[in-house]
Amino acid sequence: MTESVSQLPESVKHITVDGRDIYLVGTAHVSKESVEDVRMTIEALKPDTVAVELCESRFKALTQRDNWENLNIFKVIKEKKAVFLLAQLIMTSFYRRLGEKLDIQPGAEMLEGIKLAQKNNANLTLADRNIDITLKRVWGYLGFWSKLNLLARLLAGLFEKEEIDAELIEKIKNSDLLEEMMAEFTEKFPEIKKRLIDERDIYLAQKLRDAPGQKIVAVIGAGHVGGITEKIQQEHDLEPLTEIPPKSNTGKVIKWAIPILILLLLVVGFFKGGVEHSIESVYIWILVNGFLSAAGAAIALAHPLTVVSAFLAAPLTSLNPFLAAGWVAGLVQALIRRPTVADFEKLPDEISTVKGFWSNPVTKVLLVVVLANLGSTLGTIISGSWIAARSL
Repeated sequence: MTESVSQLPESVKHITVDGRDIYLVGTAHVSKESVEDVRMTIEALKPDTVAVELCESRFKALTQRDNWENLNIFKVIKEKKAVFLLAQLIMTSFYRRLGEKLDIQPGAEMLEGIKLAQKNNANLTLADRNIDITLKRVWGYLGFWSKLNLLARLLAGLFEKEEIDAELIEKIKNSDLLEEMMAEFTEKFPEIKKRLIDERDIYLAQKLRDAPGQKIVAVIGAGHVGGITEKIQQEHDLEPLTEIPPKSNTGKVIKWAIPILILLLLVVGFFKGGVEHSIESVYIWILVNGFLSAAGAAIALAHPLTVVSAFLAAPLTSLNPFLAAGWVAGLVQALIRRPTVADFEKLPDEISTVKGFWSNPVTKVLLVVVLANLGSTLGTIISGSWIAARSL
């Protein structure tokens, strides 16, 4: 065994935990070399368990191409998951574009681990936290402006044209570069780094501790190797890491405060300038709110009736804490151009291009929801400030 271990790839880190051997294969998610590292390690060690950095939903998305066909777009909108699904698709799009440049399927190293676990009759452990929980924890602990900033960066990522070649991908696996990248990320979005990286380091470490067998090979992103190595020597309670953050009281107060404040401003404006003044304020609220929400839907290249629905809904939903203009517009778009099975089948291929994101009926609905809501939010801020300035 000593001879085999000495021949393992440099990306492999060996840890002993309670007398058991755990081998961390640090990978880049779009790398031919990483696939080979996984193959060499598992073939050399013949482990009892192969753990992969996947949750159940990502495992299905990776191994079952028709998994998207079971998606209910109406349910996504009603359950307020459009932002999370869009974020997942944007991340998937990024990896697919890299994969096309490097002629490799994103997640190929995970698929290799899964295939070799089956070939060697080893246990397979899905070691990552559910991606829905991760995204909800990331989103739930962000402030309002950070959420807007994150949305803008996600949407900008669709247009990212930076050239990334195989050499740079392999450099990403260097721990010093990763630490430098994480340090910069932490400075800009400390809460995101905590939920997206640090918490998952703990989660992955505990799942590896719980994995069966004396010899375990874990196929994980290189960015998690350091964190797992630090956390794996002690037990961790995972329950707090799987809790959905409660809605902030501040958010609830703001939702109710906006309609109350607007009504108060209209009353103040009435006493200041009479009925005409209040009517002008109402026009400002309707036109600015409606226009910006409709503009968001139009940017998503929505159907004209969807754009009209966003315009009509925004001034009303902005005064209702339980509704949002994007939900209304998204449902209208989905009803007018209901995504077909064929649309879902083409989704994995079409999200690799910006044109595909805007043309596929599934992603178009998601873009309508997000952009119409974003427009309505900006409309509320602008029109509310305008009304306050002329009424006080």
